[in-house]
Amino acid sequence: LEGHSGSVQSVALSYDGSHIVSGSVDRSVRIWDVNTGMNLQTLEGHTGAVMSVAFSTDGSRIVSGSENGTISIWDANSGRTLKTLKGHTEAVQSVAFSNDGLYIASGSRDQTVRIWDAGTGVSLQTLQGHRNWVRSAAFSYDGSHLVSGSDDGHICIWDAKTGENLLTLEGYRDWFMSVAFSNDGSHIISGSDKTICIWDAGSGEKLQTLEGHSSYVRSVAFSNDGYHIVSGSFDQTICVWDANPGVNLHTSPGHKDSVNSVAYSNDGLYIVSGSCDHTVCIWDAKTGVCLQTLEGHTGDVLSVAFSIDGSRIVSGSRDKTVHIWDAKTGVTLCILEGHSDEVNSVAFSKDGSHIVSGSVDRTICIWNANTGVKLRTLEGHTAYVLSVSFSSDSSHIVSGSYDDTVRIWDAITGVNLHTLEGHQDWVQSVAFSNDGSCIVSGSDDQTVHIWDAKTGVNLQTLTGHKDRVLSVAFSSDDSYIVSGSVDNTICIWDAKTGVNSQT
Repeated sequence: LEGHSGSVQSVALSYDGSHIVSGSVDRSVRIWDVNTGMNLQTLEGHTGAVMSVAFSTDGSRIVSGSENGTISIWDANSGRTLKTLKGHTEAVQSVAFSNDGLYIASGSRDQTVRIWDAGTGVSLQTLQGHRNWVRSAAFSYDGSHLVSGSDDGHICIWDAKTGENLLTLEGYRDWFMSVAFSNDGSHIISGSDKTICIWDAGSGEKLQTLEGHSSYVRSVAFSNDGYHIVSGSFDQTICVWDANPGVNLHTSPGHKDSVNSVAYSNDGLYIVSGSCDHTVCIWDAKTGVCLQTLEGHTGDVLSVAFSIDGSRIVSGSRDKTVHIWDAKTGVTLCILEGHSDEVNSVAFSKDGSHIVSGSVDRTICIWNANTGVKLRTLEGHTAYVLSVSFSSDSSHIVSGSYDDTVRIWDAITGVNLHTLEGHQDWVQSVAFSNDGSCIVSGSDDQTVHIWDAKTGVNLQTLTGHKDRVLSVAFSSDDSYIVSGSVDNTICIWDAKTGVNSQT
C-alpha cells in the first residue's frame, strides 16, 4: 500500500478485517481497503507526526496520537474529525479504545497514561507512576483494568475506574537471548545471563534455574521427548541438562569460540552446534563426547539444523556459503555457493529434499538438498534477510527482514505471494504454525504479529514488550505463542485471542 510520503509509524486492522488504518510521519492518517488495497480516506489535521492509530471495535471511529501531544478521534466513514483531545505535554506513543468504545487510553513520552471519555473528549484520569516514556497502553477485555509498558522497565496494571496502580511488574536484569517450547507445549526454556530457566507455560511459574555456564547463553533447544535440554554459550561450551530436576548431565568443551546455534536430532541421540570458531560439531547427546568436528567454513557458523531423518546437517556461515554434511561420517556432501554475503538462517524442508537459506545479500535461496543445485533465488526484500522457515508441508516459505516486512513465498515457483506490512522495524524472527494456517513474527518494533498464512491479513498485533523481540515460536499444538525480548521478559500469548496469558 503506497501513498504516505513519510515513514509509517503505526498500522491497525479493523475488527472485521475489512480495513486498515495507518499513521505516518507525513502527519496524515489513511484508511485502506484490505481486499483491493485502495486508499479510501486520507485524514488530515495533525500538526505533528502520527505515532499511533487504532479502530474502535465496531469500526466506526479511529483514534490517533501525535508527536505534538494531541489525540484525534475521527469518523471512519466520512473522515471527519470528531474530537481533538489535549492534555499530554509530549508525544503520544500509544492509543486504544476500550472494547465498548466508551473510553480511550493513551500513553505518552510525558511518562503518563491518560483515560479519556471517547464521547466528550474529557480527560477522566491521569495515571502517574512510570519514570520514563510510556510505549504501550491497553484495556482489559472487560474494560475494568488498564495495562501500560514503559522504558523504565516496568509494566503497570491500573484500575481503569479509579486510576489506582494495582500492580507494578519489574523486569529481569538481563536480556533473554534464546527461548523455546517443549514439544508438548507444557514448558518453556530461556537462555540469558549465564543461566537457563525452565518455566511452566500454563502458570508462568519459574520451575528451575540451571546454572553452569560462565557467560551468556546464546542458544537453547529441547529434545523431542522433552526430557533433556541443550544449551550453547559464549563460554565456548555445550551443556546438556535433565529438564527435571534441572541437573547438569555434562558440560562439553571443544569449541574455541562462542557457540551460536544448537539443535537436537529428531531421535534425540545427537546434538549439532555451530560456532564462531568456524566449525560445526556433532555430539553424543548421552555422553557429551564430540563425535565429529566438521571443518570447511572460513567464517562464523551462524545457523545449524538436522534433517528430519538425522542423516544430514545443514549450516550457514558468514563465509557466504551453505554446507551440507553427512551426520555420521562428517564428510562435506555439498557446498552451496550463490549468496554474495553472510548466511543468517538455514532450514531443511520436512521431507529433507530442499534447503532454504536467508542472507545479508537480501535474497533467499532454495536448494536441492541432494544435488546442491540452486533451484530458485527469491528476490524482493530490500534489506538483510534475518530468518527463514518452511511450512510443515514444505509448500511455502516465510521470511523476515531488516526491511520491516514479512514475506510469504511459493516454495515451488518462488513467487512472492504476500508481502506483510505492519511492523515498524526489523523483523528478527518468523515461524509457521504447525498446521500451516498462521505465521508469527517478532520485530524490533517491540510487537509480535500473527498473520493469516493464506491471505496475508494481520490477525493480531500483540503488544506488551518494551524492547526488541528477538525470538518467536508456536507451541506444538499451536495454542500458544512464546516471544523473547531484549526487555528481559518472555511473553506467552494465546494464539487465538492474542491475550498475553503470562509474562
